[in-house]
Amino acid sequence: MSYRGRFAPSPTGPLHAGSLVAALASWLDARAHGGKWLVRIEDVDQPRCIAGADREILRQLAACGLLPDEEPVWQSQRGALYQAALDKLVAQDLAYPCACSRKDIEEALRAQGHAKERHGELVYPGTCREGLHGKAARAWRFRVADGVTQWTDRRLGEQSQDVAAEVGDFVLKRADGLFAYQLAVVVDDAAQGITHVVRGEDLADNTPRQVLLQRALGSATPAYLHTALVLGASGEKLSKQNGAAALDVSDPRAAVLAAAAVLGLEVDGADLGDVLSASVRAWASRWP
Repeated sequence: MSYRGRFAPSPTGPLHAGSLVAALASWLDARAHGGKWLVRIEDVDQPRCIAGADREILRQLAACGLLPDEEPVWQSQRGALYQAALDKLVAQDLAYPCACSRKDIEEALRAQGHAKERHGELVYPGTCREGLHGKAARAWRFRVADGVTQWTDRRLGEQSQDVAAEVGDFVLKRADGLFAYQLAVVVDDAAQGITHVVRGEDLADNTPRQVLLQRALGSATPAYLHTALVLGASGEKLSKQNGAAALDVSDPRAAVLAAAAVLGLEVDGADLGDVLSASVRAWASRWP
């Protein structure tokens, strides 16, 4: 299959310097491999989305010369695809209803003597695996089998995670009726024929859950490359949550040069087009 990559921002605000790095990396990888580059607006989590942020993101990308090869898609318009995938998993007994609230999970973990938190998330103890015990269903979870999930990252190398022990059965459809990111991204990557995923290193931890879903749904697993992150003054990942400033595209050449430098690309050019062309060549030599 020919190369198909994507950039999938969440419209919770405009792009910042860190998100431009991720966008540029995915665009460069597609261009270096003679492939197509798509943009998908990941607005499945509607309560967190900001009106107009999607259009601003597209405007910022265009200003930097990053134009998708196909029309962008919005996750909020693809609910039927996610429901069909969930139905398929239910039919295979790979998804089940869950009645647990966060408080229920905390109490169950305390009762088991290991109230371990993982990146602020509670490892699900499997309370509803064998039934709802007379309670009403709130969410749907994926039934994770025991064992270690392995994959190879183009930058990070060999990776592995015991999803059952470190995450537990994870949510596919939330208590508020919205589909979870993990299911939506796997369904969309399959539907759009994505062969390569280039994204920030903070998302590497999601990969094993997505690999499990890909296998369960009979979808191909893309090649993954997780890039280094842009850090703020505090040493934390630059993000909208910690006050990252909106990307200034009044000088697109300067913005792209800065993003390329974060990616370890030593490039220059008289104008934006020259900088992008030089960046493609530099990327191709580094990530063939």
